Amino acid sequence: MATSDAGRLAELVRASPWLMRALRAARDLGLADWCIGAGAVRGLAWDALHGFESKPSALSDIDLAYFDAADLSPDREAALQRRLASAHPDLPWEVTNQAAVHLWFADHFGYPVEPLRSLEAAVATWPEYATAVGVALNADDSLRIIAPFGLDDLFGMTVRRNPARASAEIYRRRVADKRYRERWPRVTVIHE
Repeated sequence: MATSDAGRLAELVRASPWLMRALRAARDLGLADWCIGAGAVRGLAWDALHGFESKPSALSDIDLAYFDAADLSPDREAALQRRLASAHPDLPWEVTNQAAVHLWFADHFGYPVEPLRSLEAAVATWPEYATAVGVALNADDSLRIIAPFGLDDLFGMTVRRNPARASAEIYRRRVADKRYRERWPRVTVIHE
């Protein structure tokens, strides 16, 4: 990942009051390994690149991904989500323990997956390369950026399927559901 891209993303994150508030709230949970990522980060970047800062895209959710192989209980996820919703009810939280994804993935998507080994490995399975980006706020207020495929697709406004977990059919459905080009006209969608 080019340092300039990481710096550029850090500037966008720091300039976003809602995302900085969300990052502080997530950090306050005391999780060992976590990030906010996917659509929240992608939307922030693409809104900025389209000049939509004054009227940002609607935020469907704030994906808080964490990794805790010692506690795979859905009750823990639910408790964390309740804490965040109680402290910040105006933010649409979605909390997922990436260490537990293999326990529900087949029921939700129709095929099983292997257990993930780390938060970075989890981010590397997210459906598009531009979406496979997470940001965490460290104790010293520095930002940790997780971008296993770099930030070229994010800043190049390119939607490209990550074959690690998203089938071509799931990708086609996501592209249709997310309406990327309608929301961000300068985005390029790579069709397979």
